[in-house]
Amino acid sequence: MTSRGKSFVLIAVGLLAATSPARAQRGPAATNTNLSPELLSLACAPTAVHEPPMTPLRVTGGQDSFVRRTYAPGDLVTINAGIKNGIEVGQEYYVRRLQVANMTAITRDTPAAIRTTGWIKVYAVDDEWSLATITHACDSIEVDDYLEPFKLPVIPTISKDRPKPERDNYAKVLVGSDRRTSFGKGDYVVINRGTDFGIELGSQFVLYRDKKMDNNFLFEIGEGVATEVKADMTTVLVTVSLDAINSGDYVALRREPQK
Repeated sequence: MTSRGKSFVLIAVGLLAATSPARAQRGPAATNTNLSPELLSLACAPTAVHEPPMTPLRVTGGQDSFVRRTYAPGDLVTINAGIKNGIEVGQEYYVRRLQVANMTAITRDTPAAIRTTGWIKVYAVDDEWSLATITHACDSIEVDDYLEPFKLPVIPTISKDRPKPERDNYAKVLVGSDRRTSFGKGDYVVINRGTDFGIELGSQFVLYRDKKMDNNFLFEIGEGVATEVKADMTTVLVTVSLDAINSGDYVALRREPQK
């Protein structure tokens, strides 16, 4: 490279540095979570709700000289609670996002998806505010995402027994992360049945499609296993996909016939 070329490069680098925004204040360098891929996948899995959750703790911003709305591991984020709210250094929280369709009201017929965007660890506290570092990001963490206490998920124990799926007692596929409505192997879906229908962690399912043809069977399209169970909803990991699985498809629980 000629002397003139070298001078031009140096000038360009200097101009870029001068016009770039100030760097954000950084927390401790992000470290490996030491969690297995299976645990990370379960911790990032979606769920859904029939009514808006109580979410007083929220991400309110970061330590920057410019406006940002998204954050990643290594960034410091602020949360709207501190010592007065019982927040202590070292506490960990899931960061979650409520996802509704076109501002639709959250009801049993139109549930909202819950996207887990990651989890954070409290780094410093003040009376009313706290700083936290991002331990892991499942997605970008954004201003106004809400917090829930962090607890590692339980890897389900899957029985080697494979009872026949129940008939005429079907759940339905609702939604997934980011309100997706089409799924394949390795995706998580939320169905509209839970412990109130005898579903447990590790319960196995067969998924079907109704082709809406008279005098015809349901068409088997996949299998799944329960990874999180609430009273009336279950998060299911799709373990077999013979075709695309869509919202509205049927889900049958594998269960031994009751005597």
